[in-house]
Amino acid sequence: MEEILDEQQKPWRDGQKLALRDRLRSELNTTDTLAGRLTNGAIVLLIFLSAVIFVLKTYPIPPTLDTWLNRLDWVIVLAFTLEYGLRLWVAHRPWHYAFSLYGLIDLIAILPSWIGIFDIRFLRFFRSLRILRLVHIFNNRLWFGRVTSADSLILIRILLTMGTIIFIYSGLIFQVENPSNPEDFGTFLDALYFAVVTMTTVGYGDVTPISEAGRGLTVMMILTGIALIPTQVSRLIRQLGKVRQPQHMPCPGCGLTPHDEDAQFCKRCGTLLEP
Repeated sequence: MEEILDEQQKPWRDGQKLALRDRLRSELNTTDTLAGRLTNGAIVLLIFLSAVIFVLKTYPIPPTLDTWLNRLDWVIVLAFTLEYGLRLWVAHRPWHYAFSLYGLIDLIAILPSWIGIFDIRFLRFFRSLRILRLVHIFNNRLWFGRVTSADSLILIRILLTMGTIIFIYSGLIFQVENPSNPEDFGTFLDALYFAVVTMTTVGYGDVTPISEAGRGLTVMMILTGIALIPTQVSRLIRQLGKVRQPQHMPCPGCGLTPHDEDAQFCKRCGTLLEP
């Protein structure tokens, strides 16, 4: 009798499980609901907090603060690990997500910290790749429940891409050069200065890497700067030229006032705007 009841309840339990997975998938991948906004907002906050911790630990800090930063960093790692596990669980094809670009970025954001338990310290610089998770979050025009204009979204992506690449190269050159050249690369700010000067091909020459790995990385930075920076800056200038001041055209439907100059429909309710 119990086996018959269990068989009868199994489809109901499977349906509940699928509904839960669909709901979690929606909350993780969109920002048009309160739960989605809170979830993705928390992810953004943790990403920036992780970057701040990474930078602070390049400076001489009191042991007590260092201990608290380590604990906070592990809280962030646990949160990202939980999120990664949830994304795998709710994905239609888990292996497809695991080997996708964003899935690999999510894995890189947490794996070095877990491997670090075995004292593989040279992998720690991969923690700076957590900032790339922002690219995934800004991949949707719905941000915090509001529709972002195409020009504004492109502008955000350009600035985010440039900042991400500079941040990652700064972290890499610091990890490579600091052990052998602490005079020139004593803090993250030193590495950031070198990365910006190198990638913009200014090249003052006041700071130079001495290790083979550092020189090889510098060549990569120069090539990246030559190939990427002019392209991104030109796109940034074009987008800044496209972005116009909002016009005061009240919507007859909902009353929303600021709209783009060439807007034909309300960006909140979709009502046709009066010319």
